[in-house]
Amino acid sequence: MRYLSLIIFISFLFCSCKKKISPEKENTNATEETVETSDIIGEKKPVLKKKFKSLSGLADSTFVRLADFSDGFVYDMRYATDNNFLEAQVYDCAECYTRVKTVKALLAANKAFKTKGVKIKFYDCYRPNSVQYKMWKIVPNPQYVANPVKGSIHNKGGAVDITLVTLDGEELDMGTDFDFFGKRAYHDNFDLPQEILDNRKLLKETMEKHGFWSTRTEWWHYNLQGAHKDPVANFKWKCD
Repeated sequence: MRYLSLIIFISFLFCSCKKKISPEKENTNATEETVETSDIIGEKKPVLKKKFKSLSGLADSTFVRLADFSDGFVYDMRYATDNNFLEAQVYDCAECYTRVKTVKALLAANKAFKTKGVKIKFYDCYRPNSVQYKMWKIVPNPQYVANPVKGSIHNKGGAVDITLVTLDGEELDMGTDFDFFGKRAYHDNFDLPQEILDNRKLLKETMEKHGFWSTRTEWWHYNLQGAHKDPVANFKWKCD
């Protein structure tokens, strides 16, 4: 009888421990993400979906981090590397910040691009005025770098340097790399293969429909309409 009671007691402890370490129980404590469920072979499985911030209630002039509001973009922040025409890193770390009104226009444009099977890839977004001074020190030529005393629309949070990629991340052929300074990068240069002209046309027409205007000599550069009236800023984001 004593042995039978011992066996029952051990069995009870084993079952209690097994329930305690159940992975299904542990997964229900996700707090930073929205938890949804889906049927997978007849079972309910937790599916984690990233929760994004809302632009509601934010002033249009506020600077925000684009990735906090959507995961639908691709980033290749060239000035956070030395892979740029300066051949120097001028950002401490790679981030895409811009004003709320610019974010709203970018989200709308990207939604339209996705119906065509493509999305926006960023090379540069808002640029602190202190970074503009760094660039000017390396290349003090207004043909390539805006004079930091006056500032550029990048410094005002209303300009972006972009291209298009497929939904799988493959870049569309735009004829030149980012920051190529020559006639091949001009919007009014039509002596290019039709595929390149079509890609540039898609980028230009869609961005213009959503409140941006282009720069004749740079197929990648777009300014939000009215952004030239905003003040030059020197807001700096924190790097981890």
